[in-house]
Amino acid sequence: MKLVTWNINGIRTFKGGIKNALDSLDADIICVQETKVTRDLLDERTAIVDGYNSYFSYSRGRSGYSGVATYCRDDATPSAAEEGLTGLLTNHEGAAGCYGDHTDFSSEELQLLDNEGRAVITQHKIMCQDKEQTVTVINVYCPRADPDKPERKQFKLRFYEVLQRRAEALLQGGSHVIVLGDVNTSHRPIDHCDPCDDDDFAENPGRKWLNGFLYSSSEEEDPDEEECDKESEMRDCTQTGKFIDIFRYFHPTRKNAFTCWSTLTGARQTNYGTRIDYIFADRCLAQEQFVGADIMPEVEGSDHCPVWAKLKCLLLPSTKPPPLCTRYLPEFIGKQQKLSRFLIKVDQKSSQSEPKQTLPGSQEEEERRENMNPSPVPYISGKKRPAAPESAAPKGKKSKTTNNSLKPQGNLLSFFKPKLTAVKQCESTPALDGFTSSHRDPKASTTSELCPDTGSPTEDTELVVKAPSQLCISSTTGEPDKTVKTKQLASQLAVGQSDVKKGASSVFWKSVLHGPPPAPCCKVHREPCVLRTVKKEGPNMGKQFFVCGRPQGHVSNPEARCNFFMWVEKGK
Repeated sequence: MKLVTWNINGIRTFKGGIKNALDSLDADIICVQETKVTRDLLDERTAIVDGYNSYFSYSRGRSGYSGVATYCRDDATPSAAEEGLTGLLTNHEGAAGCYGDHTDFSSEELQLLDNEGRAVITQHKIMCQDKEQTVTVINVYCPRADPDKPERKQFKLRFYEVLQRRAEALLQGGSHVIVLGDVNTSHRPIDHCDPCDDDDFAENPGRKWLNGFLYSSSEEEDPDEEECDKESEMRDCTQTGKFIDIFRYFHPTRKNAFTCWSTLTGARQTNYGTRIDYIFADRCLAQEQFVGADIMPEVEGSDHCPVWAKLKCLLLPSTKPPPLCTRYLPEFIGKQQKLSRFLIKVDQKSSQSEPKQTLPGSQEEEERRENMNPSPVPYISGKKRPAAPESAAPKGKKSKTTNNSLKPQGNLLSFFKPKLTAVKQCESTPALDGFTSSHRDPKASTTSELCPDTGSPTEDTELVVKAPSQLCISSTTGEPDKTVKTKQLASQLAVGQSDVKKGASSVFWKSVLHGPPPAPCCKVHREPCVLRTVKKEGPNMGKQFFVCGRPQGHVSNPEARCNFFMWVEKGK
């Protein structure tokens, strides 16, 4: 029997397909956290995977937030399954039961603790030493204590309490218990990249809870001298925690074994992270049945990596999945739904404001492309057809002359300068009209025809359009030398005028848009720094600064980011 837990940071992590990802993990029970999918976004390809049966818990207050899921192979089908820890979300048969004492919790608080979709429980039958037993797997995504939101710190601690009471109640009810997932707290200094940064490391409330939840290895007796039966386990656990950290059980002194890294600082490149993803098991099961456990930092796609553990016991699959299985959802079995199902109040703001990228990653590429780029509106007789882009014009057809007045101005300075004499004014000049009518020079007629209209994009046309109005008059005299001189003068004027325009334009835009300031080099590596912006609320909110461009790491690592820091001065 093999278990895997992985915070996938969004169901879109499985870009190659859900089944391929599950098969590559090669486990009987795969627990994933932070799916960020709600029931309305759960598609059939994600919920129903060939060879697996799945169980989801969704956030009921926010879209694209939290969420956990457990995928079990068909030969590891659970006998019971339920959503949440408190039992308030269970309205069907086949639940695991054993909820513990919640007398010091209000019903509203219990509801809030389960409303974020942070737990799924599956119960399995196993064969241990020719004896059929029960093991309950609790897949959890524990809350993060946001330092800017004190209420979330209390929420996290209350979630820990509910989790512990449920796990201990199941254990007392006669089932083995495995708790696995993202606990969002590094337990000991060995599980943190730089524990000295936190002066109150051991005083952290989350670490104190872990100390009481886990069995202390220093107090643990030699398993060869103690018979691990239910009575002795319960007697020992009255004085210490009831569960064992399986990774530390097999690797008690391994350092730099982290499961989570910051993506903003590129800390995974230097292995500057924390170990906050765990597999916990009750003491008896850990000592008798587990044969190995490790982390999988080579698996990418998320800011976390998977953690696996193996047991020597055999799984006994149930003949039928419990009612919580996603394949029984009405939207996936083609069952006629009640009208009340469509009248449930839904937060339209959150669903409408969410971008199309939040569609599950398991959707077909064509479907996602259709949502991202809808087809253009078809032509309707009697209505003006929308203008097509130039790239959409049929090949082999020349574009007709367009009216320049309909084109948007490409230069903002043109609104603040007097307009140049239009070329069409040459046509209405009295002296020019009389002169051209009495002299039928071929060159003159060609040029005069080009003055009123832009004509085809020939070299002469381009020259005449860019020249001032005097060019039209002198070019009709019929004298070749004057025409050449006039053309040369016009070309020089056009070039000079374009340079003036470019210069004025660059000065204008530089005065409006400063652009990013030049990046200095850090003092240690002599490499260009990167520009950052303060996003935390406070007096420095919105200010920019430069830091070393290398990934974050320990101060003793020469390849890691140095401590270079420089504020960006105003006006630069």
